[in-house]
Amino acid sequence: MVTALNKTVVVLGLSYGGAHAARTLSQKLPKGWRVVCIDRNTHFNHLYVLPRFAVVPGHEHKAFIPYQPMLTLRDPTSLAETVLLHAHITSLSPKSLTLSRAFPEHGIKEPERKLHFDYALYALGSHLPAPINLWGPVGNDPDVFAVTKGMAQDVVGKRQTPTAVVDAESSSYEGTKPEGISWLQRFGARIESAFSILVVGGGPLGVQYSTDIKERFPSKHVTLLHSRAQLLPTFVKGMHDEIMSTLTELDIPTILGDRLDLASVKEGRTVINPDGKRERVVRTVSGREVRAELILLCTGQVPNTGLMAQAVPEALISEGSKKGQTRVARTMQVAVPAMSDGTESIQAALSGLSLSDKRAQNEGDEPVHVPYPNLFAVGDAVDGYGANNAGRNSHYMADVAVKNILKLIEQSEQGGSGDVELEKYVPGPLSKAIKISLGMRKQLVQNDEGKAVTSMDGVEDLRAPSMWELYGVSTDDMHR
Repeated sequence: MVTALNKTVVVLGLSYGGAHAARTLSQKLPKGWRVVCIDRNTHFNHLYVLPRFAVVPGHEHKAFIPYQPMLTLRDPTSLAETVLLHAHITSLSPKSLTLSRAFPEHGIKEPERKLHFDYALYALGSHLPAPINLWGPVGNDPDVFAVTKGMAQDVVGKRQTPTAVVDAESSSYEGTKPEGISWLQRFGARIESAFSILVVGGGPLGVQYSTDIKERFPSKHVTLLHSRAQLLPTFVKGMHDEIMSTLTELDIPTILGDRLDLASVKEGRTVINPDGKRERVVRTVSGREVRAELILLCTGQVPNTGLMAQAVPEALISEGSKKGQTRVARTMQVAVPAMSDGTESIQAALSGLSLSDKRAQNEGDEPVHVPYPNLFAVGDAVDGYGANNAGRNSHYMADVAVKNILKLIEQSEQGGSGDVELEKYVPGPLSKAIKISLGMRKQLVQNDEGKAVTSMDGVEDLRAPSMWELYGVSTDDMHR
């Protein structure tokens, strides 16, 4: 007889997809089960507002939503237990994980600090760029190269796979709301004090930082550097055209098709400008010199799949634009290639798959094998069948994963055997949509029809309170 203590679904990471999954599981798991929710932060970090709140002060508290209310607002008939653990995950296997601290009240004891689970949902997202990485330096490090070390290969256009284990001792930061607010305030002060700023990266983050800073501080010299000929290159050309028009209106020089030469950053060359301000002098790969007192590296995200590399190394994509992402079946179960040695034909590979493997995919998908049916993954850490990295898509993936976990639990509770017909994830019409801000009021959207549409209905706090309402948390608690 399995004890209640061992009947556990664990959610690793409580950002957009993980938080939605945890909240749903807390409402729908049957009696005798528990959902254990693990995150290194004490509050849900609403990432999309961080760049704005680092430029415009007074709203920082709205970016950090308490987990406890969103996980305890559940169906009163639910008999499942919900456990929230504030800790780092230090290792992962298909049936257990270890934590940076013990929780003896929940059966996680010293010295092993191990948690055994029946099902796991991996929702650890991506490593964030330095200008919104609350766990990193604020940006006034005397040697900016120290900020670029972990992202150097991304800056020059070579995607890297991050290291496997988070070093819980590497920083005094503990992921609390007061610390997050302080980080944003210190970052904002650094931006305000800088005479000139170079923003590296023309994705949504770089575009938003550039336009927000220039609109709030019109006298600052802001330059945007992007490695491609098109801003937001994965979106329609109309998005690029509208952004370029706005950058021109705001007098933001834009350098396209060129990269930052990290060697020039490491050299640390500086000059004194006519106003007596000291600026760094860096070069692009083509040799163009750019002067800036502050460099913001907005060069994209790297999948946070180091722990997955421990548990199921074959599941990680090793080459190409999706390098480092976790391979999943459409059931959102972690998957490995059906052909591991490259010598089998597609037909042979398909004939060797189990019925559940075949049911886990749609016709025409790459054949994959699900080695551990209890392991699920969602969000930015996975290859999402063409869906953008976005909280909205993580939410939909989590819906599929949770439904399938509940189906498998129901089958096991009823003593059934054999294959269960599981739900399959298919990106919806909005899976490639995006909305970004171009200054305080201007909004730019690529809609589900693939058209770029602008509006002037933006607000200073980017409607952050609506995210509190979405997760059922009272906005009366914003300052807590």
